[in-house]
Parts: sequence; C-alpha cells; structure tokens
Amino acid sequence: MSVMNTTKSSAGNTSSIPMFEILTQYQSLRAEIETAIRGVLESTEYIGGKALKEFEHNLGLQFNGRAVAVSSGTDAILASLMALNIGRGDKVITTPFTFFATAGCVSRAGATPVFVDIDPTTFLMRTDAISAVADSQSKAVIPVHLFGQMCEMDGLAELCGKHNLMIVEDAAQCIGAKDSRGRVPGELGRAACLSFYPTKNLGAAGDAGAVIARDPTLASRLEQTRQHGETSRYHHAFVGGNFRLDGIQCAVLNVKLKYLDSWNNRRRQIAVYYSSRFKNTDVIAPVEIPGTHHVYHQYVVRVPRRDAAKEYLQKHGIGSAIYYPRPLHLQECFEDLGYKEGAFPVAEQACREVLALPVFPELTDAQIQHVADTLLAFHQ
Repeated sequence: MSVMNTTKSSAGNTSSIPMFEILTQYQSLRAEIETAIRGVLESTEYIGGKALKEFEHNLGLQFNGRAVAVSSGTDAILASLMALNIGRGDKVITTPFTFFATAGCVSRAGATPVFVDIDPTTFLMRTDAISAVADSQSKAVIPVHLFGQMCEMDGLAELCGKHNLMIVEDAAQCIGAKDSRGRVPGELGRAACLSFYPTKNLGAAGDAGAVIARDPTLASRLEQTRQHGETSRYHHAFVGGNFRLDGIQCAVLNVKLKYLDSWNNRRRQIAVYYSSRFKNTDVIAPVEIPGTHHVYHQYVVRVPRRDAAKEYLQKHGIGSAIYYPRPLHLQECFEDLGYKEGAFPVAEQACREVLALPVFPELTDAQIQHVADTLLAFHQ
C-alpha cells in the first residue's frame, strides 16, 4: 500500500483535492516531531527505551488499559491471536467486508476464518448471524470497528459468552471512537488491535500498531510475543515473533496523540457537512448509530454507477477510493474455504456501491463544499 500520492499539500486548493494529504499535518507539527526524533537518535534507544515507554503509557491512559506497541496493525492482530493460543484446528468468525489483514492473520496463525454477512446500513458485522456458524471448533470472534464506528458490543459480548468465544477487536480504524454506552475499544474484548498507518486518524511515519489489553497477564504475554516469546534474555517459553515498534515511531506518535481529539472532531464536522448535502439525493450517506462517537476514518457513501462517479471525481481533480472492491470470501487465497459468489449478498453489494470521499482534518471548508458539489453534479 502506497501513500506516495498523499504527500503533496492541497491546503486551500479546490482544483486538486487528494483522497489523503499528510504533508500539511506534518508541517504544522514539524518542530515538535523533529525534536522528538532527534531525542531518540541522540539517546541511541532505537528499540525499546524511553520513547516506547512514554507512548505506551499515554496510549494506555487513552483506553484505560495496558498498551503494547507493535510493528503494525496487522501484527497487532497476529500477535493477539498468538498470545491467546489461537491456531491450528480453531475457527475465528469475522466479516468479509474489511481490510485483508483481519482474515489474513487468522490464516497466518493457523486457524480458519469463518465469515458472516454485514448490516446493510452500517457495513458492520451482523452479530446476530454468529450463532448460525459457531461450533465446537470456534474459538474467537473478530468484530471490525469499520470506517471509524464501533460495533455495538453488548449483544456481541452476551452472544460470545454463550458460545465461549473470545473477542479480539479489530480497532485499526477507530481510535477515539466510542459506542452508545460511551465505551472505547478493548473494554469488552480480550484485546483491541490498533493501526497507526500514516493515513490513519493517528498516523506514524511508517508502519506501526498497538494492542490494548485490560488483563495484565495477557498484556505481559503480548510483550513476550512481540519479542519471539522471550520470557527472559535468550529464554523462550513459546514461539512469538519480531513485532517490536521502534523508538522513532513511538516518538512521532507520542507528539501526535495529544492532537487526536481535535483532529477527530474536525473529521466529524466534515462528515456532518457532507451528510447534510447528500440528504434526499441519490448519494446515500453513512449511518451513524445513535449515541455513538464515530470518528470517520473514512467517509463512505453508496452511489449509483459507482465506478463512473469515481472517474467523474477524478476528472475534476478529486480523489476518492473504494473500500473494499472485493469481499474476502471471494479472494483467490480463500478459495479452499468453499465460499461462492452469493454467500454474503449484502457485503457483495456493498463492494459494488461504496465510495470513500476525502475526510482528512486539514481539508478546508471550500474543499469539502467542492467535493459535495461535484459528486452531486454527477448525480443530477
């Protein structure tokens, strides 16, 4: 995945609006970020050290739990599954409408992904479909808090309790989000997995991730898992991996963390504007579950003639993206699971209709107005 096309500043420019733009944010924090990086370089604590401890402490406060920093959001999921001893012979239930890593990590851990369809309005996994696929081999559920909105966790937690299923939350897209009870990711799950890919709401200067765990024993095991299962120097009680996060990334993230709430608030403002413009039009705005705090990592609409709409925006200098063009159950690498087209019709329909619009916090009011005007012009 490349962010090479996201680095050109678009501040104030309505003739060219990229899907993502991260240079303006860096420029606004340049002095803080470069001072923090210089501190790591001069300390020579490139792996572990003070920057890691500070970031894990501050991130843990955000979630009222223990934060274990790891090398990417993908590795956060994989390390969580490994730390929970999920592997060969186990099944893990999740959604086919998500980034590949969610199910890919299940396979990498040696387990088998099992899919259920999504809700047609929120795109979130249908938790009421879990009972139909859960069996004696089922070990866990990975709900995906998609596009910045949390799944409703009460019903999921109750259902998983009945089936003795662990919950590993894929929270890669929703740092700062809350459910309708005011809870953050990780409060009802065994682990919540975060991604700090550069274009996330909280983005590093490269790949980075973390796992939130409220159980101290699990948090300690995760720390061992990221260091090859090492329980003391050169003593390995189990096989883990090299999932460490370097000090420079921790320093960058620690600078940015204090700005997260204001950035998320701007994303919400942009979403409110878009949704007001798309009301009673052919552009179907995303649904925010009442009482939740959606942080709009992506602002995803449904549109008729999606591919033509995307091309029209591009011709007018506006970036957009499709999340996701093909559901996981129809990916070539999962053919052996036996799913066929039509198995999950709601997810498959979403893949044909969804379109993500620019929503990064540095967008100007003029730019978001231009995005809305242009998309609505196509559908007149």
